[in-house]
Amino acid sequence: MNYALKDIIDYLDTTLAIEDFDDYGTNGLQIEASSEVTRIVTGVSANMALFKKAKQYNADLIVVHHGLFWKHGYDRLVGINAKRIQFLFEHCISLAGYHLPLDKHPSLGNNVGLFNALSLQEPHGTFGKVCGHVLGVYGTWDSPLSQQEAMAKIKITIPENQSLPYVFPYGNDSIQRVGLCTGSAGDLLKDAAKADCDLFITGEISEPCVELAREYGMTLVAAGHYNTEVYGAKALVKALSEKFSQAEIIFIDNPCPV
Repeated sequence: MNYALKDIIDYLDTTLAIEDFDDYGTNGLQIEASSEVTRIVTGVSANMALFKKAKQYNADLIVVHHGLFWKHGYDRLVGINAKRIQFLFEHCISLAGYHLPLDKHPSLGNNVGLFNALSLQEPHGTFGKVCGHVLGVYGTWDSPLSQQEAMAKIKITIPENQSLPYVFPYGNDSIQRVGLCTGSAGDLLKDAAKADCDLFITGEISEPCVELAREYGMTLVAAGHYNTEVYGAKALVKALSEKFSQAEIIFIDNPCPV
């Protein structure tokens, strides 16, 4: 069964409340290449590898967390940028992207997805702002875990992370309150410290974060930007399937260690 592209985009825009966000990514429909949709692919990042996998699936629409258009982004369509967009139009594949709205959403978001995957519970709270939006969340485990136990739990929870190369164990060995913010959220480390977190998990960090973690006496884990942000794209499969039950919808993994 075919669905109107507009109906799907209206549903996503409304569900993810994109009008509430001042974002540095363009949220909503980015490439309109087909007016009707039968097959939808969700993924983390818009790139040629994902586009080619979506074409093999005969997708009409790709929905991602990291789209193609950002503030201070393209000023001309040449090279790789032109090839990506040309590919989508040639194969009649539309593209939509949802950045901060898909990080923050209370049930579909990346942060709540990782929170639940780690089996964190109340008491919980929030911390730290990105573009004026509070994104960081914290929670506790049923009982404290040692650093070794906590790292083992993270390794089996976050995809493609069996080694966790970026672990800075500067906190106490007993870990109970865990703060997290997926993606590139190293700047929220100080806010996690103010929220009395024993451990802060994010995707990727900048160089100053390491010594800040040491000075705050907090354990810091950078588990990979991509790997911490598969949760929203996967949750969209279920949400879209419930709303548009006759469409074929899948998440396509395109792993990235960063």
